[in-house]
Amino acid sequence: MPELPEVETIMRRLRDGTPESETVIGQVIDTAAVYWPKIVEQPDAKQFIADLQTKTITDARRRGKFLHFPLSQGHLIAHLRMSGDMRMEQRLSDNGKPLPRQDYDQVIVNFQSDWRMVLSSIRKFSRVWYVMDPQTVLGKLGPEPLGLNLNPDKLYTMLHAHHRQIKPLLLDQSFIAGLGNIYTDEVLFSAQIHPLRISDTITKAEAAALYQGMQSVLPLAIKKLGSSLDWMYRGGEFQNYFKVHQREGQPCPDCSCTIKKITVGQRSTYFCPCCQKAPKRS
Repeated sequence: MPELPEVETIMRRLRDGTPESETVIGQVIDTAAVYWPKIVEQPDAKQFIADLQTKTITDARRRGKFLHFPLSQGHLIAHLRMSGDMRMEQRLSDNGKPLPRQDYDQVIVNFQSDWRMVLSSIRKFSRVWYVMDPQTVLGKLGPEPLGLNLNPDKLYTMLHAHHRQIKPLLLDQSFIAGLGNIYTDEVLFSAQIHPLRISDTITKAEAAALYQGMQSVLPLAIKKLGSSLDWMYRGGEFQNYFKVHQREGQPCPDCSCTIKKITVGQRSTYFCPCCQKAPKRS
């Protein structure tokens, strides 16, 4: 699933444009097409298409794992979920004919210019919303791990407000928005915290290390354009910098102990048993 660095990378490409594509900002929506109606969470697909017409995209943002496009009226929001991707492309091919839809393109937003924005979703799990108030979709998300609303002291207080295993808690988007399986493994390794630790046993020093892990791992992942693994997102290379994730049986880069894999909250979880000491049994 695309996590914070991947969604941030996709958002920046749409917001800023690339040498091959225009920015979405300032684009006026001409028509839209939905090829899998269930992908539209709100309103229904027919109304979604009608509501988007003539709206101008005024900005592109990321909130957690959501893409948020404020419009001249209302808001377009997308969640890529499993195997989702978004891209900007020209509407016409070199021969002047409409560019064919690719097999996994589920939503196409045509602009009044020569461009269109496309949401692809192999497994059809992605979702889109058109709403007047973005907080109806985004309002329950926790703070951003790289945002100004989070610091070591606040993180410590948040951790001690719960009695949960640390990894599932970090994956809870209402606790902190944007972390997924990949980066939770990497951040916990950076902080030398075992994924089964109970949140309210984390010390202030460990909370500070956890916070610092977010500040070091996530910006590097964004710089490397995220990770390209088993989904449609292309171009990232942070998978080449994994220290524990998907490295079961390999030596820890810090101590040479063998990296282990366990299941935590139904998620494959990778850690170093030497650097990340198991919690003591009470």
